[in-house]
Amino acid sequence: MNSDTALLLETVHFAADKHRSQRRKDPEATPYINHPIGVARVLTHEGGVTDIEVLQAALLHDTVEDTDTSLAELEAKFGPIVARIVEEVTDDKSLSKEERKQQQVEHAAHCSRQAKLVKLADKLYNLRDLNRCTPNGWTAERVQEYFVWAREVLRGLKGTNSALEEKLEELFRQRGIQL
Repeated sequence: MNSDTALLLETVHFAADKHRSQRRKDPEATPYINHPIGVARVLTHEGGVTDIEVLQAALLHDTVEDTDTSLAELEAKFGPIVARIVEEVTDDKSLSKEERKQQQVEHAAHCSRQAKLVKLADKLYNLRDLNRCTPNGWTAERVQEYFVWAREVLRGLKGTNSALEEKLEELFRQRGIQL
């Protein structure tokens, strides 16, 4: 087994352990780990991304925000680059939901290219998921509002990966939203 494969498997194992008791908000309550794995898969299969640290960050992108994982723990286990990318895509949970959403819009353009790739794939995965099914407790209006907000975030990510951006543009076209 090559070292990149071993690193990715160790990262998947770590993320699966951290997210082990979490579920997505879809009607099937799918295991949460499907999401970060899906984000990494979008990067490789659709975005052509092979940067191991970006793929690791994609697998770990919600661990600090949604589990008891610290950035120091990620840095010790996966190195400073992976920890920095995760930090760039992690919301500050001390802020209100509205403040966090506004911060994502404002900071998107200033992220590293590596963090922008993770953000693009994360948004693409989430928007596809919203098209597939409405999360428990969400209305059609809330789904549309998420698309409108995501468009604002994505404007700051333009020019990062044309393949992923084209797929996102198509999703927005289907919703009647101009990117």
